[in-house]
Amino acid sequence: MSTNPRRPLPLPASAIPEGCAPWSGEQARHWTRALPPRRVPLRPRTEAVMAVVLLGFGAALTLVAVTDGDVPPLLAAFAALQPVWLVARPEVVRFTAPAVVFMVLALEPPWLLFLACPVLAGLCARTAEVRLVARKQQREAALAAAGGVTAPVPYADLPVTRGRGLAWFGSAVLVAGVAAIVTSGVWDDVVDREGAATSGLYVAGLGLTVLLSAALGRRRAAALRRAPVPVLRVLVRENADVDTEVFAADDTAALRPLFTVSTLEMDDEDESGSDTDDEDDDELDEEELNALLDRLDDDAPGPLREAVLYGAPYDGAEIVLLAADEDPDEPPVAEYSTGPVRPLSDRAVNRALAKEKRAEAEAGRSEVAVLKPVAVRRWRAGWPDWLSATAALLWAGQWVWDETGVWRWILGAALALCGAWLLTYWVGWRISADRAGLWFNGLRSTRHVAWDHIRIVRCKGNELRIDSRRASFAEWTAFGLRWRWLERRLGFVHPYERAAAEITAMWKDPAARPTAEIDVRERDRRLWPVTLMLLLAWTAALYFMP
Repeated sequence: MSTNPRRPLPLPASAIPEGCAPWSGEQARHWTRALPPRRVPLRPRTEAVMAVVLLGFGAALTLVAVTDGDVPPLLAAFAALQPVWLVARPEVVRFTAPAVVFMVLALEPPWLLFLACPVLAGLCARTAEVRLVARKQQREAALAAAGGVTAPVPYADLPVTRGRGLAWFGSAVLVAGVAAIVTSGVWDDVVDREGAATSGLYVAGLGLTVLLSAALGRRRAAALRRAPVPVLRVLVRENADVDTEVFAADDTAALRPLFTVSTLEMDDEDESGSDTDDEDDDELDEEELNALLDRLDDDAPGPLREAVLYGAPYDGAEIVLLAADEDPDEPPVAEYSTGPVRPLSDRAVNRALAKEKRAEAEAGRSEVAVLKPVAVRRWRAGWPDWLSATAALLWAGQWVWDETGVWRWILGAALALCGAWLLTYWVGWRISADRAGLWFNGLRSTRHVAWDHIRIVRCKGNELRIDSRRASFAEWTAFGLRWRWLERRLGFVHPYERAAAEITAMWKDPAARPTAEIDVRERDRRLWPVTLMLLLAWTAALYFMP
């Protein structure tokens, strides 16, 4: 990953348990070599997990639809959940995969499903077993690195809060699934009835999966506090996603993170503090929050810090960290995991490095040197915004195309109310820069931010974002379609990237800012006429639509 030339913030010797060994060198490499092969889904991204969930849901409903309800809903939902459990909870697959085989034998589905389900169950079971064996090897490697040295975790007497949020969410999903199952009988058509039951069973299975994750996380977190656990000296830092990256103790350049984990700082302070102390804490919290927001805006990781890791890390484990505070004058902070340990494979590290290099290359292409200041500079909606608006209109049109009579007008009115303001900003947004700052046109008013009050100007992904340090200024954003791979191939600079680079240059360099003030009439130009035109055009389209 990106290098950090600064020396890691030291951890006081008094905070390091006696005999605690550094996790470095061959010991750390032995742990990374214990990771499963590349074909095993070790660390799927959130988008990949959501894709697996949606594809499984679609597959379950497709099975019911194409067989005219001959596939039992329980089998369709249970088989479709196997890939989800493989990705999210591999511990379950060793039990659910045999259950699929028994269901096939007992329910006697169509012959194609009779053959496909056992094959799917076998593949999932084999892959899950590889991942579980790798977990065991990772744990053994971590225990060997600790050398038998153990210590109790800090603040072990505090209540365990791990899993509470997941438990509430899982319960809500489970209730929704049960409700769908109970009400499936209201459908007259057999396929619809079986499809509703399948949907309910699938959603209920997802809810039970979340509840199981909450229970396992809570159980593992509580086990850390019952008895002394292995300890290792490591280096840690917060990445741009506010997750904690853990490095080997000798990786002072932060080149190769071993794993990441979501953590939360333990707080053992009494709730009965004085009002003055509360006000001081609020001020400090606000300063820390502003510093964190600035760092997130810059996609910059936090400083590298020395830490003591409590617990044997492996894929899915719970840990506790005692790390040096980012403020050298503050005592060490204890952080407990709010999510499972997620190891980083060599492939994931290389992918992150390639992403950083692409970001640097794109930043270099988008740099614009403002050589001569102009009187007034303007940026407005371009082809990405018009293309996005066209796609939204086509999507809305296909919803009302098949409707007739009053239902077409009801649906059209609902879409108009929701989309008129969005399309207005898409096709009509404009930023004007003069010597006083930036001016943003709006539906009913114009907003202004002075140059010295700008906090962030950033183009990330499909979004152009500008924000102020003043709380009275609501964040301004614009977003549109974008194909990064095509831009890289053609050497093309996206209009959002160019606008962000030019505004940033003016913000950072006062000599590059415009020299005049914008005309009042032009500055106060509203967007409501555009909204009115869009509504009239939409009404005419509904009227003349066959």
